[in-house]
Amino acid sequence: MTRAPTNLLAVRSLLLTNLNVDPNTVRADDLEPAEVGIVGDPSHLGGYHCGSDRVVARDYSVVESVRDSSGLTLDASALDVGTFKVVSGGRTHNLYTFSTWCVAQCVAGAPDTRDIREIIYSPDGAVVKRWDRLGKRTTGDSSHRSHTHFSFFRDSTKAGRDQIPLFRRYLTTIGLLEEDMPTADEIAQAVWDRKYLDYVANPAGDRPPISVVHALFTARAEVNNALAQVTALRAELAALAAKDLVDEQAIVSGLLATLTPQAIAAALPASVAKQVADELARRLVA
Repeated sequence: MTRAPTNLLAVRSLLLTNLNVDPNTVRADDLEPAEVGIVGDPSHLGGYHCGSDRVVARDYSVVESVRDSSGLTLDASALDVGTFKVVSGGRTHNLYTFSTWCVAQCVAGAPDTRDIREIIYSPDGAVVKRWDRLGKRTTGDSSHRSHTHFSFFRDSTKAGRDQIPLFRRYLTTIGLLEEDMPTADEIAQAVWDRKYLDYVANPAGDRPPISVVHALFTARAEVNNALAQVTALRAELAALAAKDLVDEQAIVSGLLATLTPQAIAAALPASVAKQVADELARRLVA
């Protein structure tokens, strides 16, 4: 049977945790569990809400991209998000502003949207639009006035790739979540966003590909790793410097081993040798 994959269940949990004020009550403004779906109902055949047991012949969710045909499993690869309304940072946010924000991230090529195949949504509750990465379709049916549909390329679902970053970034952007320490990917995204805005303001300007920015931060990570190794090596050297590396007893024992009577006699000047001989004779008599 078609199943809900772990990575999309994690996104569902994130949204319900932060967009449902009180899970024990039903409020018109809350995002309720029944409004966030992954697996289609039993009558649902074909499309990303279905796994391999329920796709149909020439199913668009399989045949239009090798990312889908190579990633087909029993897992559904879609997420529906229903209506909600929250006030944060002095502004009201709802399904429509959420949807247009997500589409804008896809259009801009944000790294955390690379696995999204399409978003079927309404920007205002009246008109239905579709953003399709493959450029196949531009609209959807009227049910999308009250919910937004996300399709994820099936290979990303098969791989269990984390889809939380985009949705967490939305919740952070509107102020419902506090920002974590940025990852290299997030820093790269911020740099790219800044360059993108500069490019929009001045089309003649330079907008570096996001892959270039990622390469820079990958190199930075490698340098940081090398610096960490150097720091560890310096710590080891400092620890060695604090130790007494000279074994005096071993040195004395080594020297004594070489001091045979013949060697001692040979090393003494004649005048000293006589004095030593006299002293030894005195001690033996005593």
